[in-house]
Amino acid sequence: MNRPGIWHLSGDFPDPFDTAKTQAIRRLIDLTATQFEHRVFSINRVTPGTAELAHSLVSGAVAIEERKFEYGVALRYQAPPRGLFHATYLKRLGDWLADQAEAYGKPDLIIGHKLTIEGIAVERAARKLGVPYAIVIQGNSDEKILRYRPGLHTRLERVFHRAGAIFPFAPWALAAAEEKLGKARAPVELLPCPLAEGWQLVAPTPGGSQFASAFNLGTYKEKNLAGLARALGLLRARGVDVHCRIAGGGKEADRRATKRAIGNATGIEFLGQRDQPALARLFNESIAMVLPSRRESFGLVFIEALMSGCPIIYPAGAGVDGYFNGKSFALRVDATDPRSIADAMEHATANQAEMKAALAEWQQSDEARFFARASIAEIFAAGIRQAIEPS
Repeated sequence: MNRPGIWHLSGDFPDPFDTAKTQAIRRLIDLTATQFEHRVFSINRVTPGTAELAHSLVSGAVAIEERKFEYGVALRYQAPPRGLFHATYLKRLGDWLADQAEAYGKPDLIIGHKLTIEGIAVERAARKLGVPYAIVIQGNSDEKILRYRPGLHTRLERVFHRAGAIFPFAPWALAAAEEKLGKARAPVELLPCPLAEGWQLVAPTPGGSQFASAFNLGTYKEKNLAGLARALGLLRARGVDVHCRIAGGGKEADRRATKRAIGNATGIEFLGQRDQPALARLFNESIAMVLPSRRESFGLVFIEALMSGCPIIYPAGAGVDGYFNGKSFALRVDATDPRSIADAMEHATANQAEMKAALAEWQQSDEARFFARASIAEIFAAGIRQAIEPS
């Protein structure tokens, strides 16, 4: 029996132009590769020169450089920066995508891996080909464009409401889209990012004396390193002497920037890059994993910490918000308020044993199994089938 053909348009897929992109979409494809014939169109926007931009605006063309790779086709397409002519160039990209049916055959479904970017191109291509499409709501980019580009709302309403399936990374991401675009009409499947193969469930170990965090140092502003440093200062002023060890690599310039960001703050130790087993050990021996990001589409590190037996402190309206409401081992904070972060860290320090006992119980629940790779593969596959053949 032939597997349904699924096209993916994604700006977040490792490809020959950028091998360092996140692995989340690639894992979803690998996990469902026996059920579907996946083809990835991995996009990389580059800024055209003034002459090139003028020519493209007049000609209506979009300059594309292609490279085939294992998962499909990587492409660089020229479009202006800062969202100028945002919909115009994405519609042109959609036209290009529809034209690929001549070479690859018409797909059964096209998936756009961000509502407000790839979704515009995918809706256009699917309409021209007469096939259904689905969209992913990642959160960070989607929420930002929905908030600051109200002129796109009419077009995005069409993208949102004509989709055959909607895959939000987290509950808050869906809520952000529905706030601006109205209640979703298509089937919605919450789709957390899958863990890398090899992560093992480890029971919590009480008695941790420090906090942990983990992020690439080049993202220290988004991860709110300065807010974490101020929270540690507030704790010391309260007589709570705790430290935080931060795992994550980066360039030398990034390391210097992080030192400047924390100023004279003490209690932070940068560990450098840690492999998967070492990161799991770091989490397991810590009081909690604290990452009060200002922007976070999902934050797989929160799930890595929980599976490693470590409670989490996460930002409201970002990351995994909405998945752990009412759970004592997951503390929600206002990332813009260092006092909120400090309060959560103080609570975790005083209640570590109780929080880890609750986490140990949760690890054996169906709620925890929802974040397993096999479960996520089932969710993704079911949503795809629903979009292809609506019930």
